[in-house]
Amino acid sequence: MAYRFARTFSAMVLAMVLAAPALAKPFIYTNARFGTSVTFPHEIFVSKDEPPENGDGMTFLAADGASLAIYGSNNALEQTPRQLADMSSEGVEVTYRKLGKDWIVLSGHDGNDIFYHRLEFGRGGVIHAFLLKYPVSSKAKYDPLVSAIAESLNGP
Repeated sequence: MAYRFARTFSAMVLAMVLAAPALAKPFIYTNARFGTSVTFPHEIFVSKDEPPENGDGMTFLAADGASLAIYGSNNALEQTPRQLADMSSEGVEVTYRKLGKDWIVLSGHDGNDIFYHRLEFGRGGVIHAFLLKYPVSSKAKYDPLVSAIAESLNGP
């Protein structure tokens, strides 16, 4: 009986390993100006936009039209999370909004794209953020990535 269980269990594990999609190689981008960093699959975001002259971040692009903007900024207006969430919601359809003492999550639709925007208030009046946008048609591809990317957002 134990042998049959072990053989069946081994076969199940092997089947799960063979059926699992290849994991994308993670890449960590860290912004030199603000120290904002995010980890994401480099195989998906294969190119990048021209960096802004002020050095506040970088936007990575996927072949299917998705984009991942990672940036930092100074909270020059000394906005609260609620004020910043209100401002960041302008011009888009927000379907999910969650605020904490020092963070914001907004998600919804921007035209034909789905977006996920996370902002965290760091030390020294710095806001660390990323904005992931992807076509509605690619929802099944990107939805599973959102949590891992969001959890990786970091900065001093």
